[in-house]
Parts: sequence; structure tokens; C-alpha cells
Amino acid sequence: MSARVAIAGAGGRMGRMLLALAARPDLVVSSAFEAPGHPAVGEDAGSLAGVAPSGVIVTDDAAAAIRNADVLIEFTLPEPSMEHLGLAADAGCAVVLGTTGFDAGQQDQIVALAERIALLQASNMSVGVTLLTQVVEDVARRLGGAFDIELVETHHRKKKDAPSGTALTLAEAAARGRGADLETWSTHGRSGLVGERPDEEIGIMALRGGDVVGDHTVYFYGIGERLELTHRAQSREAFASGAVRAAAWIAGRPAGAYSIRDVLFGGS
Repeated sequence: MSARVAIAGAGGRMGRMLLALAARPDLVVSSAFEAPGHPAVGEDAGSLAGVAPSGVIVTDDAAAAIRNADVLIEFTLPEPSMEHLGLAADAGCAVVLGTTGFDAGQQDQIVALAERIALLQASNMSVGVTLLTQVVEDVARRLGGAFDIELVETHHRKKKDAPSGTALTLAEAAARGRGADLETWSTHGRSGLVGERPDEEIGIMALRGGDVVGDHTVYFYGIGERLELTHRAQSREAFASGAVRAAAWIAGRPAGAYSIRDVLFGGS
């Protein structure tokens, strides 16, 4: 039986991509919603996504849309995401959460909500980034303190949070590999007479411009050599396809916190 999926932010670029990709044998788009006043409200979800009309009309009633679904796919902004997560928990609806930029208090609430529903949160749901995260942790562990770690990410000019959630995920992986606490080790930009670079530092730099979907490079700088690990997203389809796959995977699972690794690599 196909799982019923609700798409939040249906009128956005990611929302439209999700609507197009969710047409698969194990999923059916049962509802799609947007903020009140959004021009997509009242549109057919299929037509909005550039595929065949689906008969599902984009609504501004988030609660009703979520009640009509088994899984919510959520890629919006932190504030509306928190509202939608609360509605999902009340409805017993599983969630695939790709929104980034949550503050510490919001993240604590997300952890608590995972005790009530199946909730998969990932800053990036592409296969490539998921594998890169594992590789970065392993490389950081093997190279140890002999190599300095720096990370540069680039996104389109309209991205609202910095550094990106993916950059933070990669930096956290590097810190784990070094047996370090990222909050203590991270630095975000340098200016002025900052002195020599300490060994206990992971630099994270954010660039913004044009229509870049998302580039991430982790640098390991040694003496006389360096290793660069890079992922470049050429289309949002890489993220959306992972999210849709995750929605099919998480439907019907018990309450708890899940990761994209669980979906793509069996939790390894």
C-alpha cells in the first residue's frame, strides 16, 4: 500500500521538485500546502510541479493537510517548520525534515518531538553528501592532529542561513574524527591580526552568490601536501530524490530519531 505524503512549501523550488518526484509506486501525494496568501494556493499540485494534474489542490490549511498524510516532507524555514512539526506530532504523522537554520532551543524541541513520532532530520539528503560525511570523519580520524581542517561552502545569493546545515554536518563529522567538540573548535571567518592558527581549530567559511545550488569542500592541510574532498550539487533533484526515498522508508516506522544514513546505508 502506498504511503500518503504531504508536501510543505509546495510552491517553492524544492516543493515543486518534491511534488514531481513523489509520483512513485510506494508513495502518493495526498496533500500539499503553502502559507496563506501564497500564489500557489488553489493550484493543482501536479500542474504546479510541471507534471500531469493530480487532483490535489494546494491548500493553506497546514493542519488539515498533515492530518491527511502518513508522512510530512518539510523543507521550509525554521519558524513554520516548528509549527508544522507540532501539527505532525498531534496527528501521529511521520516527518522527513530538511529545513536548516534551527537555533539550539528549536533543536531541543525537535529531539523531544522524535519521542512521539518517527522523525528523520538531515541537513542534506543526497547520496553523495551522506557518503562524504562518513569519509570526512574517517579521514579526520586517520590524519589526526598533523593536518589542519578547513571547510568552505558556497550557495546561491538567496540562501538565508550561514553556514549551511550541510557545512555544519561535515564540520561535526570532522570534529568527531578528531575527538573534538565543534562548538569549541569552530571559527567562522578571520579578520585582522588573529595570530597563528591554533591546532585546535576547524574553520568554516560561507560564500554566497549567483544561483549556486550547493558546493562544499573540506580541506585537510598538511606539511607539503593537502587533501581536498568536494561535493557539488548540480540540481536540487539530488536533495529531493533523497527526501522522497526517505519518506517511503520512514512510513509506518515507530517513533524515534532517524538519519539519512539509515535510509541510504542501513545506518552504517
